[in-house]
Amino acid sequence: MTTVLIVDDEPQILRALQINLHAHGYTVVPAPNGTTALAAAQTQAIDVVVLDLGLPDMDGLDVIAGLRGWTEVPIIVLSARHGSHDKVEALDAGADDYVTKPFGLDELLARLRAATRRAGPQTAEPLVETAEFTVDLANKQVLRAGEAVRMTPTEWSVLELLVRNPGRLVSQQQILTEVWGPAYAKETHYLRVYMGQLRRKLERDPAAPVHLLTEAGMGYRFSP
Repeated sequence: MTTVLIVDDEPQILRALQINLHAHGYTVVPAPNGTTALAAAQTQAIDVVVLDLGLPDMDGLDVIAGLRGWTEVPIIVLSARHGSHDKVEALDAGADDYVTKPFGLDELLARLRAATRRAGPQTAEPLVETAEFTVDLANKQVLRAGEAVRMTPTEWSVLELLVRNPGRLVSQQQILTEVWGPAYAKETHYLRVYMGQLRRKLERDPAAPVHLLTEAGMGYRFSP
């Protein structure tokens, strides 16, 4: 069954979509806000996201940015914002489709079918190998010299976000928002502590890292 993450803060819409999509053979994961949605996407196998832009804790565009930091799951925006500027912003941020409220169920079902067809079958998660360690994204495990490295859930979340974006700068704010939540977006000392722990566990010389790199004042970068 296709699993749909529905992100909407209107209980009646959330409930109606749960009932109707379930009746059409979908598994539905409901999320009333952006924080819950990002957490669900990281812990469950989601095939497509249906996202409202007006959320109580963050703008839907921030949710799109958070998802696009590590996944290509299809995202259908379902919003009362009708302006062309809003549509362009959402599509530029990484959404795949845009449906305005009020909407017809038949239209939404057709958009869901189209989105899942374009996405195609999900492939197995890769192994990411460096000279010092190997990250098994499917099994959420890190190996060094053939031995499993003990990782806390937070350490793993930070590492996974970086590893899924090889060579790309991941901003401090993005890491803090996705790992700890929007309320921690300015708590950069959290990152310094956890990056130090990861380097001690994974780098040959933690004082001169070659894989977990700092971009001063901006964020961090994973170099395979």
